Amino acid sequence: MQKTSLDLLEPLGAGVISPGELRTMLDSAQMLRDFEWSQIEALSAYIQLYRAEPDVVLFHEGDQGSFMCIVLQGRLDIRKQDAQHDDKTVATVHAGRSLGEMAMVDNEPRSATAVVRESALLAVLTQESFVSITRDKPALAVKLLLKVAQLISQRLRHASGILIDYLDN
Repeated sequence: MQKTSLDLLEPLGAGVISPGELRTMLDSAQMLRDFEWSQIEALSAYIQLYRAEPDVVLFHEGDQGSFMCIVLQGRLDIRKQDAQHDDKTVATVHAGRSLGEMAMVDNEPRSATAVVRESALLAVLTQESFVSITRDKPALAVKLLLKVAQLISQRLRHASGILIDYLDN
């Protein structure tokens, strides 16, 4: 069986972080800023926690995406290959930010590589868990999906602005 990128991370068992601590960390995440406490509490039941050490590749550009995550602690670099196949860092994801959301929407291969820069604690939502949310708590699933769409839209607008600046030069 081929290892997924999550297989390479250290899963955190129950008791390492209390449910209350997890909810408080999720509450401070940018992506969940508009969520009510009861929604964060419900979402936390579907989240898995992982620890990742520096230089671990969370996922590679071109991998099949099967999860998204919120960085609770630490930092990750987002890298893309240029025409010469050199990795270029295009963004750094800090605590409170999310990554991998497009995998929840389009089921396409990863558009970039994510590498742990600084020891990280990650709250992971798998596609399987998201499907469970849609079945168990449809209103929460809709709110989460709308938030993902909003984040992707904001990132596209930002990238378009950078592209226009680049083309003008």
